Amino acid sequence: VGADFELSPILEPLAAYKQQLTVISGLGNRPGESQAVHAIVPATWLSCVHPKKGSQEPYGGVTADQMAALHIGQDTPLPSLEVATEQPGGGGACDRDYGCGYSSTISFRTPSSPLPMEHNPRKLFQRLFGQGDTADERVALIAQQRSLLDMVRDEAADLQRTLGPGDRALLSDYLDTVREIERRVQKTEQQDLSNVTLPQVPVGIPDGFDDHLNLMFDMTALAWQANLTRIFNFMMAAEVSGQTYNHIGVADAFHPLSHHANDPAKLERLARIQRYHTEVFAKFVAKLASLPDGDGSMLDHSILLYGSNMSNSDKHNQFPLPTALIGGGCGKLKGGQHLRYPDHTPLSNVLLTILDRSSVPVKSLGDSTQVLAEV
Repeated sequence: VGADFELSPILEPLAAYKQQLTVISGLGNRPGESQAVHAIVPATWLSCVHPKKGSQEPYGGVTADQMAALHIGQDTPLPSLEVATEQPGGGGACDRDYGCGYSSTISFRTPSSPLPMEHNPRKLFQRLFGQGDTADERVALIAQQRSLLDMVRDEAADLQRTLGPGDRALLSDYLDTVREIERRVQKTEQQDLSNVTLPQVPVGIPDGFDDHLNLMFDMTALAWQANLTRIFNFMMAAEVSGQTYNHIGVADAFHPLSHHANDPAKLERLARIQRYHTEVFAKFVAKLASLPDGDGSMLDHSILLYGSNMSNSDKHNQFPLPTALIGGGCGKLKGGQHLRYPDHTPLSNVLLTILDRSSVPVKSLGDSTQVLAEV
C-alpha cells in the first residue's frame, strides 16, 4: 500500500508508467452478483446497476462512459467509441431470466439502449474515417450521405403533418437518430486529419489474434489523436470467450481455462494470457505517451480504467475486482500509488471518481457512496 508498491506479474508491463498508475484494492460490485453470471456481468461493470429480471428486452443502468459522453463527447463526430475483438460469446452468455442483451457490451446509452461493440477492423475504420478506400472516395460518400439525410428530413417533415399522436412520437424518435447522424457528418467534414497518418483500409479481420488486437488499439489511438472521439470502451475478450492464444504458447480456449479449479498449471497459463493482455494495453499506453497534446502528452491528459468485471473466474465472483487507473487526468490523478479500501467498497465509487475528475456533473452512480479523495 502506498507509493512503495511492487507490480504483480500481470501488471509488470506497465512498469514504465508506474508514476501515472494507481492500483485499487478492496473493490466489489454487489449489483453484478447473480446466478446468471455470464449473462449480466459485462453490462453491470460500468453501471453498477442490477438489470431488470424477467424480461428478454434489456433494461439496466446507464454506464459511466455514456454519462461522460453526454457532457464531454458532443463536440466530436463520435460521442463514444465501442470496440471489441470477438463477436458475443457462446453458451452461458444468455439467460432465461435476463435474455441476451447484457453479455455482448459494456456500454449502455440509456437503461434500454445497449451499444454494439465493433470487432471488425474494416468496419471500425469506416466508422472512424468514412467509407471508401481512398480519401477522395470518402469525401464523395460523405457528401452523398448528407444529401440523403436532407431528403429524409424533408420527407419526414411532410409525413409528420399527416400522422396521429402515437405515430408522431415514433417518427420523432426516428428523427432524433437522423439528427445525430447529421451532427456526426457535419463534425466529420470539419475534422482536419492532415496531421494523422492513416493506415491502409483493413480488408477484414486478420488471421492472427495478436494482429487483430493490436490493430484495434492502433485505430483507437488514431481516433483520439484525430479528436474523432474522447471516450472509448474496449472489450478485449468476449464473455464466454473461445479465443486461443497459441502465439504465446497457450493452446487452451480462454473461457475453459478460466475455470482453473486452482490447478497450478492452468493458473500459470491463465496468468500468461492476462499478462499478454496487459502487454498489448501497455503498447497503447506508450503510444499515448508519445503523442504531443497541448502542454503534455495524450497520456497526461487521459484517464484510463483497466480492469475486469470478474475476480476469481473459477468462482465467478465479484470481489475483489482487479482495478487500475492510468494517466495524468490533466493533473487530477495523483498516480504512483496502491490504494487499499475496506473490503467490498463499491466499484461505483471509482467510476464516480473518474467522472468527478473529468468534470462531469454526476452526483451518484449505481450504488456509489462517495468520491475517493485519495485517487
